[in-house]
Amino acid sequence: MTDTALIDSVDRAILELLVEDGRRTMTEIADRVSLSPSAVKRRVDRLERVGVIAGYTVTLDHGKLGSGFEAFVELRFAGDVKVEAITMAATSVPEALEVFTVAGDPDALVRVRVTNVQHLRDVIDRLRRTGAVIGTKTLMVLGAWRRGD
Repeated sequence: MTDTALIDSVDRAILELLVEDGRRTMTEIADRVSLSPSAVKRRVDRLERVGVIAGYTVTLDHGKLGSGFEAFVELRFAGDVKVEAITMAATSVPEALEVFTVAGDPDALVRVRVTNVQHLRDVIDRLRRTGAVIGTKTLMVLGAWRRGD
């Protein structure tokens, strides 16, 4: 039996509650899913053990921390570049937060965090110098919304 076969509707409800607020107590979750806190704790421990819950994190508002803004940089590469090389080109730039290799045009999307427009220009220049990058397009983030994973 696969690990996903062990996930039932109660597990999914627990996961949804944790995605909404990872700091919920076992008692809060237990009240919402009609189980005891110890039963919820056992389920959460199992979900962690099998890797469904991969970790917990804090989401920061970088604007309030004075960290500037984010942008997406589309990268285009020569047709013979391997996918690993595309990923490595972006991961060598410290401002890169995420790299998504994609099918079609462009070859990759890189999410970057910068302090100002000049910093963004510097990051784009560094991305262009990382190897076989043949073109870029930059999209500045004006706002964001995220659904829980």
